[in-house]
Amino acid sequence: MIPIKDREGIARMRESSAIAAAVLHRLRALVRPGVSTYDLDQAGRDLIAGYGARSADYGYEIGSRRFPAYTCLSVNEEVVHGIASLKRILRDGDIISIDVTVEHGGYIGDNALTVPVGAIPPRVAELLQTTAEALQVGIGQAQVGNRIGEISHAIQTFVEARGFGVVRDLVGHGVGRSMHEEPQIPNFGRRSDGDRIRPGMTLAIEPMVNLGTWRVRTLADGWTVVTADGQPSAHFEHTILTTDRGPEILTAPPAPASPALSHSALSTHN
Repeated sequence: MIPIKDREGIARMRESSAIAAAVLHRLRALVRPGVSTYDLDQAGRDLIAGYGARSADYGYEIGSRRFPAYTCLSVNEEVVHGIASLKRILRDGDIISIDVTVEHGGYIGDNALTVPVGAIPPRVAELLQTTAEALQVGIGQAQVGNRIGEISHAIQTFVEARGFGVVRDLVGHGVGRSMHEEPQIPNFGRRSDGDRIRPGMTLAIEPMVNLGTWRVRTLADGWTVVTADGQPSAHFEHTILTTDRGPEILTAPPAPASPALSHSALSTHN
């Protein structure tokens, strides 16, 4: 059953989503060559705490495994769920996907984007642009009365027309009191698939797009998903609210004023 948010739930979703957006965009500004993903994750930890929220990623459980970082930081061929490390130093020409999910007031805000580190090849830049645009195309189909499949089909059609691979093994999802609620929102499929969209749904729409094949695999750490062919991947995500007036992007700016951190936002380890 797909949860429908009442007025209070929507207000709480706006708060948690605004915090998630603020943290994401602060972290984006810290990306540069020479920075480790560990440093970015620690900055994310402090930013989330500064807003009085908690990371919904840290300690997230699947079976006996618990996610060990505060954000998901996925570099180059890593599609999603990359784990921060002092050993992973960003280099000129890399790309990094930053996925920030927070809980505040009992509700989850979830968003992601992929950014270049210095100069990147033109086709990789096109990958990022296409994935960002595909997110907007998908959001545009989140209209009351449409089926979820309209979102999925629009994203797949847009991406594949540009020669990129749409990941099949991972999908978007409902979000609210839990990080993952119904419905599932694939980035591929038929228009006629899925439930009808109703007002008051909160959805995490998140195209995951690969430069080459759509196929992926999971590393031995049990979390990090990478492209099967080792080519780069991009990931963009917004939390949206469905309304009779059209979709509202909850993780878009404006965001809350940035809090002071307990220490320097970033201290690079060499």
